[in-house]
Amino acid sequence: MMKKNVLLTPAFLLALAFNLYAGDENYAVFEGAKNLPGNGKQVVFLAGDEEYRSEEMLTQMARIMAERHGFRCTALYAINRKSREIDPVTIDNIPGLELLESADLLVMFLRFRNLPDEQMTHIARYLEAGKPILGIRTATHAFNIPRDRKYAKYSFNYSGGGWDGGFGRKILGETWINHHGKHKVEATRGVIPAGEKHPITTGCNDIFGPSDVYTVRLPLPDDSHPVVLGAVLEGMKPTDKPVENEKNNPLTPILWTKTYQIENGKKGQAVASTIGSGLDFESPDVRRLLINACYWLLRMDEKISPESSVELVGEYKPLGFGFGQFRKGFKTSDVMQHKTPY
Repeated sequence: MMKKNVLLTPAFLLALAFNLYAGDENYAVFEGAKNLPGNGKQVVFLAGDEEYRSEEMLTQMARIMAERHGFRCTALYAINRKSREIDPVTIDNIPGLELLESADLLVMFLRFRNLPDEQMTHIARYLEAGKPILGIRTATHAFNIPRDRKYAKYSFNYSGGGWDGGFGRKILGETWINHHGKHKVEATRGVIPAGEKHPITTGCNDIFGPSDVYTVRLPLPDDSHPVVLGAVLEGMKPTDKPVENEKNNPLTPILWTKTYQIENGKKGQAVASTIGSGLDFESPDVRRLLINACYWLLRMDEKISPESSVELVGEYKPLGFGFGQFRKGFKTSDVMQHKTPY
């Protein structure tokens, strides 16, 4: 019960509203701006990788899609159970996954997670419903679950029962194979195949990211279609030339579409993008590419426009690649109050 001497000032009411809005520090919610194409659609983002700053990149993507496009966006993070801080090294806890029940789209950037069954159940139900999913960078190897567990088949190295390659191969079209470009040495230039015209690439003319091209087995599965190819560059700058060797002959897909279906489930649509790290997201056309992919997955092709805004919202200063180098001490309440540099 509220104490009688508490004054119901505007500041107090705002603080109370924020606490209700932010929940129990399990996730961050970004309400969509009004009168924009995404109004009425809910997008859930799952951030949890130790190297490429998914917690920074997906937070900024959620901010852009809410403020510039009108989607209601909820960002879920790997949360340290003791400190309640955002902690990518915590591989077994992403609270809030029950929100997938009402999500229209899932955007995932996970790496080698070993989530408990009660959390994995929500992901499985989402996929059984055949709902759309965008998997970014390490999402091809999102899970690493022991063989004796209920959802072991989601593991990146699983084999058997139609789940060879686990979640990555089954849902997105590929699992973890290797680096194709040299890590931290050879960056990526996105190349749209000659004669291709796909809604996802609308307005994308300068696709560059300092993350390297991942190895993808060719050809892609029959239910997949390459949309953007990746040229391996000689260095880490946008002006660097493509390497002249077998790495670029043929070019490897870095973004493709795939139809998926799991047991007793409906058919669903996925997009996989191996470009999209925190640093990659500084590129306006990488931002546009991934946001266009969300529109396409939601069957909102007619709303994709080369003139739509992908301008950053607030501060965005992503850290570079590296294990154990994430920003420590932040909670989801800090994200909501713009106390983070992302």
